[in-house]
Order: sequence, then C-alpha cells, then structure tokens
Amino acid sequence: MRSVPAATAALRVLRFLSARATPAPAARIAADLGLPRSSAYHLLRAMAAEGFVVHYPEERTWGIGVAAWEVGQGFSRQEPLARLARVPLARLVDAAGLSGHLAVLHGTDVLYLIEERARGSDRLVSDVGVRLPAHLTASGRAILAGLTPAQVRALYPSAAGLVQRTGRGPTTLRELGTVLAVTQRLGHAVEDSEVTEGFASLAVRVAAEPTPAAVALTWRSVLDVDPGALLARLAATAAEIEARLR
Repeated sequence: MRSVPAATAALRVLRFLSARATPAPAARIAADLGLPRSSAYHLLRAMAAEGFVVHYPEERTWGIGVAAWEVGQGFSRQEPLARLARVPLARLVDAAGLSGHLAVLHGTDVLYLIEERARGSDRLVSDVGVRLPAHLTASGRAILAGLTPAQVRALYPSAAGLVQRTGRGPTTLRELGTVLAVTQRLGHAVEDSEVTEGFASLAVRVAAEPTPAAVALTWRSVLDVDPGALLARLAATAAEIEARLR
C-alpha cells in the first residue's frame, strides 16, 4: 500500500467490484489488484464502515454497498440537469452581463454544477465542483426555502452547522428560519457579502425532481444593477430549465 495511495486503492476496489456480476473474496480482490492481502482486508473493512462495500460472512465475499449505489444515483440525477441547464444559463449570463451558476443541495452545502462567467468578470469562489454552506449562499437559501420545516430541521438539528465566512449570516436556527421564511415569501433569495466580501447574489429555485436546484447571478456589490430586471431573467431561466427537464 505504500506505493498505492489509499484513496486510489479504494477506487480500484470499487471499479473491480462494480464490473463483476457477483461478490468476490478478499483474497481474489487483493490478487487481481496487486494489493497486499492484509492491506486489502484493512481497506475493505474501512470501506464497509462507510457503506461503500458490504461483507457477506457466509460466503466470505465482498460486494458493492449501498453508498456506492447512492453515488451513482447522484450522478444520474445531476448529469441530465447540468446538460439541460447549460444553454439557458449561458443565455442568461449573456443577457445580464453577470456571472451565473447552477447549484444543487448536497447535505448542508450547495454543490456547483455549472459556472458561467461573464466576459471581463471577477473570478468567484464558486466553481464547478465547489461546495459552500447552503445557509450563506443565495442558491442554497432558494433551495432550502422550498423544503418542509421537518427537512430543514433534519439538516440543521443544531446551530453548530451555521458556520460563517465573513462574519455575516444567520448564526441561530431562529435566524435561519427567518431568512428562509422571507425567501419563501419573496420567491427568491439574496445574499450580500456573506460568501465573499463585496459580492452579492440573487437566486431562484429550479423545481427539478428529484434534485431541486437553483440558478443565480453574482456581481460586485458596488455595481449599479436592477434587481427587478435580474429577477425576471432568473425566473424565466428557471422556468425554461424546468420545461426542458419535463
């Protein structure tokens, strides 16, 4: 294992098991992947603890676990969304002259699937594959506001998850509830300098089943922008994405 990083070895094990029609014994996995048998057992136990593989004691074999299936399902949900949203988002960015992105909820974070930067715009912290605290971002708030109170409580059982980046943003569950209530009432979400100092964002929820998403525009807070005009364009883009998904 010294010459093979543990993460690489774990991915090789997943690829090996996913290509088989039946589970395999640890000795077979170790031999086919060129891993020391003791290291293979240690790796399999660690992967089983996280649900990525499952041990069948009666057969003394190992197979793909439910966590690996969930990862695959995540891709199947997100990949069509990203493909179908790319053109409408690009048109939005061209029309608004501001950077835009598409994000989905991933636990208590938002995961950015598409990032479209306007010509000459500043580089943003949001980028494809980046995760940011959902309660701070306009995209995250737009999505969270569409959840039931029970779902929000499940995500935030305590205020421990309400981290801050710039010293702004909700720090208690009551404050978060107020932010989400306002977002739900308005039908859109905003944030200013809560993710990055000096930058503001406006977002609208995209009703994409089974993975709700949000489209957003971001700009420097000092710029003279018309939120009403931006909101109309965002709403139209969200509606177009929803129609393409149907």
